[in-house]
Amino acid sequence: MPNTMNTALFELNGVRQAYAKPSGQTYVVLDGVDLTLRDGEVVGLLGRSGSGKSTLLRIVAGLVRPTAGAVRHDGQAVNGPTDGVAMVFQTFALFPWLTVRENVMAGLKAKGVPAREAAARAEEAIDLIGLSGFESAYPRELSGGMRQRVGFARALVVHPEILLMDEPFSALDVLTAETLRTDLLDLWMERRLPIKSILMVTHNIEEAVLMCDRILVFSSNPGRVAAEIRVELPHPRNRLDPQFRAMVDDIYGRMTARRPLAAPSPAANPPPAHAMPLEHVSTNQLAGLLGTLASPVYHGKADLPHLAASLRHEIDDLFPIAEALQRLGFADVAEGDIHLTEPGRLFAEAGLEERKRLFAEHLIRYVPLAAHIHGLLKEAATQRVPSSRIRAELIPFMSGDYAEETLKAVTSWARYAELFTYDDQTETFALEDAD
Repeated sequence: MPNTMNTALFELNGVRQAYAKPSGQTYVVLDGVDLTLRDGEVVGLLGRSGSGKSTLLRIVAGLVRPTAGAVRHDGQAVNGPTDGVAMVFQTFALFPWLTVRENVMAGLKAKGVPAREAAARAEEAIDLIGLSGFESAYPRELSGGMRQRVGFARALVVHPEILLMDEPFSALDVLTAETLRTDLLDLWMERRLPIKSILMVTHNIEEAVLMCDRILVFSSNPGRVAAEIRVELPHPRNRLDPQFRAMVDDIYGRMTARRPLAAPSPAANPPPAHAMPLEHVSTNQLAGLLGTLASPVYHGKADLPHLAASLRHEIDDLFPIAEALQRLGFADVAEGDIHLTEPGRLFAEAGLEERKRLFAEHLIRYVPLAAHIHGLLKEAATQRVPSSRIRAELIPFMSGDYAEETLKAVTSWARYAELFTYDDQTETFALEDAD
């Protein structure tokens, strides 16, 4: 839809969202986020899990009040649930005891819309979204795609100015998602939707380029807008068009660029090397991607968008594996490409025992937390260290969830490498040969 009016519908300035941790420190989810949503545009929020995208969507909806910053809808400060904004969720969120018609009408009843008007508007929304003939069906009788169409109809029936979409296609199979995505785009381009703007969260880079006029790429820990990209390709967009592919490649490159994991505030002490967050990726996934890259299909190097498409992976599937391989020194990731290092090639070609030896060597060399725990174990008289000690060293520099994820990652990798073990019963790390 062409942006003819360029009117600012919604504005966020300097938005920060933080939560107090049990330790008394602050965990920052979003920091310094600016966003202007204008009449006639689709804006995508793209980034990894934990970058605060869904939190930002809930701030726009008025469901979460930010710790700091200004939030305005049509120039008025937002202090609660935002009238004129409706949301479509990833998980359908339908009432199973209500029919399609009753689910669609639920929001209108809550607003006190007269029954006759509510019924007429529900019928209109059901027809618009392609559910005619299923008005009396219950959610259990519908496919996943049809249930999500009910979710769209329920959001559209209130005639919102702004439609928020939180990964609305991610729970659907590939074909169903593509059909629903195309239908929604057609309705938007034909100006048949009773809305002025769409703000959507996605993990799918191609989906963002296919649908959006602007894409905000978020960095993580805390969530910030790392880049704003304008998509000026005409609709309907062709995924095979060289300009489309170039834009997808560019976004992959931006998202895989090396960057600091967590920049401390000037007043804070920088974290020690071993207190950096790790994302747990199984050694099976690491070995699988190394084997794929080493195969004759790729000869040690792959374009990430092509690799993601062939493996049917999205950001949160592929990036953690690629970044873990890079952290371990088995691959390099840059400008949207991944290629094996020499140790990565050796690992892919080696037998099990040689793989474990290589992995242990690289854990000590490239993962400071693994080296730190291993060193403590060698110094300890009992060759044992309680996990509570390591957790206490991490908590001042990351959230409790990040600390648990980090411990899970280092424990899994060390077990595979037979570097050290972890006893779930006693919650204790120990050297492999400890009694």
